[in-house]
Amino acid sequence: MRLALWAPIIFVLLWSTGFVGAKFGLPYAEPFTFLWVRMLIVAGLLSALAGVLRSAWPRGWALMHIGVSGLLLHAGYLGGVFFAISRGMPAGLAALIVGLQPILTALLAQPLLRERVSAVQWAGLLLGFGGVGLVVGEKALSARILHIEPSAFVAIVLALLSTTLGTLYQKRFAAQMPLIGGAVVQYLTAAVGLFVLSLLFRETMQIRWTPQFILAMAWLVLVLSVGAVLLLMYLIRHNSASRVASLFYLVPPATALEAYVLFGERLGGLALLGMGLAALGVALVVRR
Repeated sequence: MRLALWAPIIFVLLWSTGFVGAKFGLPYAEPFTFLWVRMLIVAGLLSALAGVLRSAWPRGWALMHIGVSGLLLHAGYLGGVFFAISRGMPAGLAALIVGLQPILTALLAQPLLRERVSAVQWAGLLLGFGGVGLVVGEKALSARILHIEPSAFVAIVLALLSTTLGTLYQKRFAAQMPLIGGAVVQYLTAAVGLFVLSLLFRETMQIRWTPQFILAMAWLVLVLSVGAVLLLMYLIRHNSASRVASLFYLVPPATALEAYVLFGERLGGLALLGMGLAALGVALVVRR
């Protein structure tokens, strides 16, 4: 019961640090190489944990469904975000665009999963998006010149579509997957997909293992890929797709707050107002 109460809050706090980790690590590795190495490390750690805990492993058709959701949730989403940031897109702007996920998920959940979204929940979704827009909009306006390659926008839109479809697909076809064993399958599938992308984009696959990169990789592996993603699987299993998606509204405001603490980035009045609106929007969506 306590996990059900605190899991959404913990998830938002952990997930929001992913953009900070990307900012720290990308100067030392190309995006797809960074990610497929990360996926393999996580798969190895979780395989060992599954052996210790004697966790169940997926079988049969479940393997295919879990693999597809892994490609969407990890390779598609993370690959798009990391590629976009590596091509000049500010982390805050990337967070805003993928922050559209709750509205897109709620829109698609009705015909695909037959989930009913009430008028109050729709109001919360729109209010949350408006709050996210204020937070990231203020940050975007403060930047004098944004050197963003066109490919970054294509990548971030693909990331948005991947995380939306991944959430819906897992809820529909793989909601009951074994958490640890299923996560291993997802990460291995994502590693293969990301490795293929690194070949297609002709990455050198060279990594500079500086202390900063090692710290970023360790954080992204242990905190994000193990802790936060297992929490996400738990939330998808025990909540509706639209409720889980609404939590992502809090990620850009949380990221902005972390950037203020870590990098001294200023939070103005619009950003503070936006954080309040986003929190209110999430409350309207997830209330019982």
